[in-house]
Amino acid sequence: MFNIQQNIKIIIFGFILTFFCSFGQSFFIGLFNSSIREDLNISHGQFGTIYAFATLISSFTLIWVGKKIDDFKLIYFSFFVILLLFLSSIFFSYISNIYFLLAGIFLLRLSGQGLMSHTATTSVSRYFDTNRGKALSVTWLGLSAAEFIMPITIVFFLSIYSWRSIWLSIALFIILFLPIISFLTIRNITLTSREKENFSLKKNNIKSWTRKEVLLDTKFYLISLVMLALPTINTGVFVYQSFILESKGWGDFVIAKSFMIYAILSVITLFISGPLIDKFTSRRILPLMNLPSLLAMLILFYYNNYISSYFLFGLMGVSNGLSNVLGSSTWAEIYGVKYIGSIKALTTAMMVFSTAFGTAIFGVVIDLGYSIEVIAMISSAYIIVANLLIIIFKRQIHPVLIK
Repeated sequence: MFNIQQNIKIIIFGFILTFFCSFGQSFFIGLFNSSIREDLNISHGQFGTIYAFATLISSFTLIWVGKKIDDFKLIYFSFFVILLLFLSSIFFSYISNIYFLLAGIFLLRLSGQGLMSHTATTSVSRYFDTNRGKALSVTWLGLSAAEFIMPITIVFFLSIYSWRSIWLSIALFIILFLPIISFLTIRNITLTSREKENFSLKKNNIKSWTRKEVLLDTKFYLISLVMLALPTINTGVFVYQSFILESKGWGDFVIAKSFMIYAILSVITLFISGPLIDKFTSRRILPLMNLPSLLAMLILFYYNNYISSYFLFGLMGVSNGLSNVLGSSTWAEIYGVKYIGSIKALTTAMMVFSTAFGTAIFGVVIDLGYSIEVIAMISSAYIIVANLLIIIFKRQIHPVLIK
């Protein structure tokens, strides 16, 4: 059994950080899309291009900055990430032109989506061994809670306050809350800290790969192709949610309410996927990850009724719940934990890069006059190709054991 009492502090830390990483996530920034475009007088395509370019720069920066988690005590690295997110939120509230918008999105994507989630998942992946899947499931509940609470909350606040005031409030919330939580939970955690329960029963004899070795390994790219499908597609849907609303003729609160279904099913899937991964391994569950998203894209293509929005986001939530755990456990399971910080910095950067790619593709296709249905079919084709490849080469997806 999983004794949460012995390992509660690192799990609380991971949960809180994944909640706060929502401030740099596409679903959250997308809520301000219309307000920002109206203030700066820019189009969907211009916003998408700026968003994609800023995200692209943040992905490359993350490869270098994220690696430093292997070099410093966790509490010091965490304080750095918290301060960066705090300053990024303040800066974002003052953007007044497209250049500041570019810088603001870059800072939010790097500190929030990138470093905040990277710190949480790397810490938990390294700390836990026998219960890694369960621990990551609980950790990612933080983001699911944010996805449930934030959309409807922000849409409500936007009807009362300016979007700039909201971002200043977010900055205040970050600096008052996160440093205290971090100090209380991880001040004694080091690079060699491991879970204490049942550790002796399961010796980890998996070879620990360096980042250079991983980059030369074929299975890394097969797994990445599957892993990157979800952030690529989800980001496009989240950032251009206002375009989907206009295209489908849904009411203003339909997608905000749909995010609640998304979050609920993400949570349910998290609770199920953690024990399944610990029992069957990540590599066996991996081919199932994107199947719900494939169904979601088919719904987006075929149906216009506002009810379909709940099914669309619900199925995306199921895939999200699977990917949140698999996106951390798979790399530790296959490549070991000694260099997991640098490996996760690379994979998180690739994930951030894929969100930039998705945003750019969606924006270009929209500006060219194509419909959301065309985008849905392109997305479906990507998922099908990625899944076929991982199934065909599934025998190559296994860790190297040290004898």
